[in-house]
Amino acid sequence: MADLHHGGCLCGKVRYQTEGMPVRSGVCHCRYCQLRAGSAFGVLVYFPADRFSLTAGRCHEYSFISESNKTWVNSFCASCGTTVFSKLEVWPGDIGVAGGTFDPPSFWYDISGEVFNRSKAHFVGEIATKHHLETFHSYDPQRLEQGRLGGDN
Repeated sequence: MADLHHGGCLCGKVRYQTEGMPVRSGVCHCRYCQLRAGSAFGVLVYFPADRFSLTAGRCHEYSFISESNKTWVNSFCASCGTTVFSKLEVWPGDIGVAGGTFDPPSFWYDISGEVFNRSKAHFVGEIATKHHLETFHSYDPQRLEQGRLGGDN
């Protein structure tokens, strides 16, 4: 098997493997990613589901519906809380691996795009990618979020 990459959670109980190059990868500044990552932005690296596998442990899930009425499922380690991967309705059949969970060299992939720049933290500099979007291609709010989740800042 060529081009295998491994990673896992902080405590090491959840481990995974990906095969090949990602189909896309992105830096996202939306409030969901900021909260999921506990940081100014999130990084997800997408693989077709058949090129991602858990090799140890089991994840718990947290599912919610975005303001665009799309399902989002975060899978995380129950022991240490690390979000390991996500499944988003807008990318059916793909797994979004949390970019910082890959084993060193952790950041071996390029970034395909940067989204939700409208809520980008003022201290985050230029991200090296061709695509910089104020929102996202499928962003279509169907309802207002609570103030703490709103991304209009």
